[in-house]
Amino acid sequence: MNESIFNILILMRPYKTYYVYILFCADKTYYTGITNNLDRRVAQHEAGTDPYAYTFTRRPLQLVYAETFRYVRDAINWEKKLKRWSAQKKKALVEENWQKLVELSKCRNESHYEIQKKMGRSKRK
Repeated sequence: MNESIFNILILMRPYKTYYVYILFCADKTYYTGITNNLDRRVAQHEAGTDPYAYTFTRRPLQLVYAETFRYVRDAINWEKKLKRWSAQKKKALVEENWQKLVELSKCRNESHYEIQKKMGRSKRK
């Protein structure tokens, strides 16, 4: 199926909501997930229905962040991005500390031009 037909079929489906969520665990870690029923999914985590799940031994849990999406692709992309974030970045997002989030998002590699500039080795002006 080509991309345009697929996109039309998606638009014709009944409206569905997807959620990307972050749970704060008892061991002070964050769990990031995706669901189409936030209340049910959080209840499943809390009930410990899957003994192999990351959250099973880290209860109690606290829902600290949830974002809604109309399209599952957007939700999956956001979840994947959040899963690569550090705990500090997730905490800044949860606390809506945008300044800290920007600071934590800056590149700190030695090869980055701003670091090179500070070291007097930048070729950029």
